[in-house]
Amino acid sequence: MQDTKKQPKTLTGCVVSNKMDKTIAVLIERTVKHPLYGKYMRRSTKLLAHDANNECNEGDIVMIESSRPISRRKSWRLQKIISRSQEVQPEAAGATGELEQAYDTDADNP
Repeated sequence: MQDTKKQPKTLTGCVVSNKMDKTIAVLIERTVKHPLYGKYMRRSTKLLAHDANNECNEGDIVMIESSRPISRRKSWRLQKIISRSQEVQPEAAGATGELEQAYDTDADNP
């Protein structure tokens, strides 16, 4: 008998929520051909995955792999983070706020 280990199934998606402790919600998008009309439609599935170190943020592109059930809805594990989301720096956000205020004052004085 051979000792062949099954490769876990892997999926790639975008993190839509990391508000839970050690858990992330990953949105998986796929295209499906309509059976009658032949148009390709976008379908999505939201899966919960185990993030042991709480290292993911919203907007990150991640790869998850199937695992044994960890909880009622969670049977996927974080394998790796492919790319991080662009974080907004507070200084840049403050500068745009000042610009918006300048435009608002111009609108008040015709």
